[in-house]
Amino acid sequence: MMENNTWDWKSLDFDFYKTDCNIRYTYTAAGCGWSGMAVSADDTIPVHVASSCLNYGTALFEGLKAFRGIDGRVRIFRLEDTVARLQSSARRLCLPVPTAEMICEGCIEVVRRNLRHLPPYGNDAALYIRPLEIGTTPGLGVKASRDALFFVFCSPVGPYFKGGIRPIRVAIDREQDRAAPRGTGDVKIAANYAMSILSGEHAHDEGYASVIYLDAVEHKYIEECSAANFIAIRDGKYITPKSHTILPSITNRSLRTLAAEMGLEVEERPVSVDELETFEECGACGTGAVIAPIGTIYDMQTGRTIEYGKEIGPVSLELYTRLKDIQYGRTEDRYGWCTLVE
Repeated sequence: MMENNTWDWKSLDFDFYKTDCNIRYTYTAAGCGWSGMAVSADDTIPVHVASSCLNYGTALFEGLKAFRGIDGRVRIFRLEDTVARLQSSARRLCLPVPTAEMICEGCIEVVRRNLRHLPPYGNDAALYIRPLEIGTTPGLGVKASRDALFFVFCSPVGPYFKGGIRPIRVAIDREQDRAAPRGTGDVKIAANYAMSILSGEHAHDEGYASVIYLDAVEHKYIEECSAANFIAIRDGKYITPKSHTILPSITNRSLRTLAAEMGLEVEERPVSVDELETFEECGACGTGAVIAPIGTIYDMQTGRTIEYGKEIGPVSLELYTRLKDIQYGRTEDRYGWCTLVE
């Protein structure tokens, strides 16, 4: 993929590619807190076989992107919101909570030290930033980890779905629940994503790019679209599910703001699966794709198919364009969403 330090930017997948270094902080109960920042060129970490993360799933992560703007400046999108969500996940797993200063410092520094891997303006590519925390205390009892490793790595990435922004085919899977009420569906921890792999693999085998999950109680309301929030457009309204088991997507929050700016009425509420046939447009939204428009929904249990068309809808396209314009500095950042890397 890379020869003589030159990337073929247009051929990038949404995957991990090696960069120059990552950023690390260590928390030790015996050492009374977090260490200072360390920089490492090693993509591996030493972890005890009895560590909390390996045995009991005490692992959390985040995802955000840095962009090279039309003006040549580097912008990280919604860093402060990412900080707050990561800290919420750490508290839920009873892990040592990284400070806001640590998280910001780690994300900015990993971009600075890997600028040669940041795609130039004009490509549908970005530098993906992955902050990650794991519990490292060894033991056999199920209890909170007293020690932790927080690190930030990055990778240049292409579109989340190959082919860019074009309608995808998704399937409804009623045989597996994503998250239970009062569980961990609203925090970004590794376990939530591990449980989605089985149904995701089944859907991929059948030719579908993603899975729509329903609520775990009544199997009546739409939850998420695999690792993304679900959104829909109907009668001048921007509609998205609301539930305590749905991850509060930063991209979705941004799109709701832009939708209101466009004059759309924003509805964040329980969305019945029976409403799918009434929507004019629908899609999945998240850091990876921004918006992945949905062209076809197939219910694997009932056999019902709903078609939305082979092109992205006009409202979804306008929302996508407005958000990308902010990320790339093509329009004024009126909401202060971007952090400039000087």
